[in-house]
Amino acid sequence: MTLVLASTSPRRYQILSLLNLSFLMVPPEGSEVAADGRSPADEALFQARRKAASLVARFPGAVLIGSDTLISLDGAKIGKPRDVPGARDILRRLRGRAHEVVTAVAMVQGKRMFEIVETARVRMRECSDQELEAYLATGDSLDKAGAYSVQGLGRSLIAGLEGDYPAVVGLPLRAVAEGLRQFGVDVPADLDRLYEERNFLNWKTFES
Repeated sequence: MTLVLASTSPRRYQILSLLNLSFLMVPPEGSEVAADGRSPADEALFQARRKAASLVARFPGAVLIGSDTLISLDGAKIGKPRDVPGARDILRRLRGRAHEVVTAVAMVQGKRMFEIVETARVRMRECSDQELEAYLATGDSLDKAGAYSVQGLGRSLIAGLEGDYPAVVGLPLRAVAEGLRQFGVDVPADLDRLYEERNFLNWKTFES
């Protein structure tokens, strides 16, 4: 059975690789167009569905995985910044506050579908302007939902995390494994051990 990750994200590739499965990573077709009327969870799921569905014609019979992550601050959706000024504005809004990281997964194979939305809570430190500018200068904030990478240099901005760390990085590992099993895919990885050892990027820096 062919497994296809509809993504260009190296982070999602790394997370899915933890399951010790063979898969293809293929860029989804089309572009993301957000709608004001959708809730953060509905928006993330809409985009995840769109990504998976965009490759159905190219990979008939394959299990297609689409995923999308965004930030919810008091119910307001925050995606990726367009540029450094946009990233600066987002980080200033988030600093000193807690926000939700919403990650949706949609799996498709023919008429079969598995969908899930995972929400984690992240607290950002009360960072100074100097700290934010130093982080912005690294370029790490670009192409990241919420303008920071919890798995990278952005970890220094974060005070705490409650929820599934892989979901915050970009793909909820346990949920994906459960979805794949429902499609009849044998998942050889020991999920309990992965979550116990947490040997992935900055996972160990957070309490289990």
